[in-house]
Amino acid sequence: MWAGNAWRAALFAVPRGRRAQSALAQLRGILEGELEGIRGAGTWKSERVITSRQGPHIHVDGVSGGILNFCANNYLGLSSHPKVIQAGLQALEEFGAGLSSVRFICGTQSIHKNLEAKIARFHQREDAILYPSCFDANAGLFEALLTPEDAVLSDELNHASIIDGIRLCKAHKYRYRHLDMADLEAKLQEAQKHRLRLVATDGAFSMDGDIAPLQEICRLASRYGALVFVDECHATGFLGPTGRGTDELLGVMDQVTIINSTLGKALGGASGGYTTGPGPLVSLLRQRARPYLFSNSLPPAVVGCASKALDLLMESNTIVQSMAAKTQRFRSKMEAAGFTISGASHPICPVMLGDARLASHMADDMLKRGIFVIGFSYPVVPKGKARIRVQISAVHSEEDIDRCVEAFVEVGQLHGALP
Repeated sequence: MWAGNAWRAALFAVPRGRRAQSALAQLRGILEGELEGIRGAGTWKSERVITSRQGPHIHVDGVSGGILNFCANNYLGLSSHPKVIQAGLQALEEFGAGLSSVRFICGTQSIHKNLEAKIARFHQREDAILYPSCFDANAGLFEALLTPEDAVLSDELNHASIIDGIRLCKAHKYRYRHLDMADLEAKLQEAQKHRLRLVATDGAFSMDGDIAPLQEICRLASRYGALVFVDECHATGFLGPTGRGTDELLGVMDQVTIINSTLGKALGGASGGYTTGPGPLVSLLRQRARPYLFSNSLPPAVVGCASKALDLLMESNTIVQSMAAKTQRFRSKMEAAGFTISGASHPICPVMLGDARLASHMADDMLKRGIFVIGFSYPVVPKGKARIRVQISAVHSEEDIDRCVEAFVEVGQLHGALP
């Protein structure tokens, strides 16, 4: 007892400020060690500063002249479209800068309800609900929908937001091998004992540019009484004949139960995400989805921009149709030069390099040649699978694409990635 009391006396004899400084010094040491490990592994991520609008041609701080941007999610080139910008300005003027509230208190305006109805019509679903991001939509869905009586079956390479959302729920969790339908079927057989079974997959996988086999997934779901959820962030607006996404591309729009997607990529590129699907599900999410209940409403300007982007897309599919030829041009020229390009027919074109430092150094040298691309390495992708992810936009010209390929060949030869 005396020893314990003496220890406490000695501890509290140290001034409180000094104890706090000691704890802070300990924290700094731990953090610096972690950061040094990231640098040493060659996976440090720097942020280049853009000094212009987003688009195929940009300006970057510290780099003279114009730069060709080949790494934005600006698939349709709508991020700086004059009509989209004007719609944002109009919404800002009419509805203000923000709501200072969550939706259920005093944060729902007519433009929010109009955009949700427009999203539901676009996807041919019953209803839709807006979130600050699709990360929030994925964080809100599984916990609200699934209980300990249910099961969720997830592709092993699903986006981090799907993985994190599934972690939050109490359902039984099954992970099937990437695009492996035999493994999914085995997991579905195992999951027959649960009340609900939900198969969760990305429509298009953002790091590899491959597309989920939704026809087979839906066939298995029907056979084993499961529901299908698809994250369409890298498909909405440009995959399928009219840009509805992978379910339209593969002819299974009537078989996919729930879609989550984003307003922050092809649909204006600002921010925001959503869930669209059965009306009762959307009503439940309004009551239980924590990211919806505890996050401020989307700002009016963001809502206005996204709504106009959807209008432009539904008025004409000309932009959508231009994507395939431009994507094929880049992929075929890069493969002819000797590069390995992952995926197939998707505007995400990962140039596979393997080594993290090689990917980082090549990306830096591409910038010196006027091409903005980024190297991706662990933990964003598996170790040994480092790459430079190129993304084709509808507003890239053929000359832009050819210039990008020429720079890749030059840099690849410089670093020994090409003979």
